[in-house]
Amino acid sequence: MPSNYIPKFQDTPRVNYIFIFYLHSVSRIDNYKERLNRAFPKAIKNDVETVCSILPLDNHNIELKDGKAFNMATLIHEQEFTVILQDETLVIPYRLYFDEPVQNLVETLNKIQKTILHCIYLRHHNGFVRGRHLRELIDHNEAWIIPHILPLLGEYVYELIEILDEHISKSNISFYYSFIQENPKYWNTIKGRVTSYWNEYYRDKSPQFKHYLGKKIIRKIEKNAELRE
Repeated sequence: MPSNYIPKFQDTPRVNYIFIFYLHSVSRIDNYKERLNRAFPKAIKNDVETVCSILPLDNHNIELKDGKAFNMATLIHEQEFTVILQDETLVIPYRLYFDEPVQNLVETLNKIQKTILHCIYLRHHNGFVRGRHLRELIDHNEAWIIPHILPLLGEYVYELIEILDEHISKSNISFYYSFIQENPKYWNTIKGRVTSYWNEYYRDKSPQFKHYLGKKIIRKIEKNAELRE
């Protein structure tokens, strides 16, 4: 037997390691997709899956606000919130960390799929990304976008609240009314966050809470609810 002969089975551990790593990656991506699917009504499940197919869910090297890259252990935060939309339970992730898809892939999506994409990125960790996608939804009136948009009211980024105020109008406020009727506890949670962030960050800008834009949006939605009762 030649002295330089290396049995093929010696490569087996390395092959197994690569195969196991591949299976783990596939399983993790499938989990991400499953969680994103749970955030939308079953009626648009096929469209959600199409959107998920273009998301960079295999890249854990995420660019942070300062331009530096950071390897994230997970691309979807384990924290999530549950809401009801027209008697259907949706479970929405609190924060997402994966990058945006390349534009040429986005252009392959139809109108509904692009709307889904914008809703997904309203949970992104970068406020500028959230704002950019919220801006794309200003003229949209689909009921199923409400659970993704309304949480922004309870966040600290004032610019998002300004866009939200522009979005909520006579053409869609009935959807907001219906949503808060189905989710009274969640609505109270959002209102509590609005108060807390005003007190922490915006009391100097709006000394009286009733003049704070977040509070005005609350009144706008609840006034509509009172008129409907």
